[in-house]
Amino acid sequence: MSKLSDRRIEQLALSAVDACGRAYAPYSQFEVGAAILMQDGQVIAGCNVENASYGLSICAERAAAAAAVSAGYRKWRGVAIASVGGVPPCGACRQFLAEFGIDTPIILVNLIDGARSVCNLSELLPRSFDAGDLPEPA
Repeated sequence: MSKLSDRRIEQLALSAVDACGRAYAPYSQFEVGAAILMQDGQVIAGCNVENASYGLSICAERAAAAAAVSAGYRKWRGVAIASVGGVPPCGACRQFLAEFGIDTPIILVNLIDGARSVCNLSELLPRSFDAGDLPEPA
């Protein structure tokens, strides 16, 4: 796992908390914010956006990752996720984030008490599916 400084962890955590405040979660009331630290120091954030059909909702982690990719980034140094309870990302988000770096440090921020925990994405998604699992093109 790439080591992030305490300052970077704090910066990412605060950015994720800020993004959480922009979440659109009128159905579940479960607001989540995510912030991704790019290799060049830029931070790109996203929040969850719910939809009445539920299936069309997008998680904060995927919103942030899609924004990062749309801005031209393909690798990042860390991801912070803020929510009540500091819960880890869902399975779909774990797989989505793994596409861009299975060894990415993940900072989970608990909005209730401000506690932070740091782990590696590979700990949250062991034996992940990746491009190496696809068959060779014919």
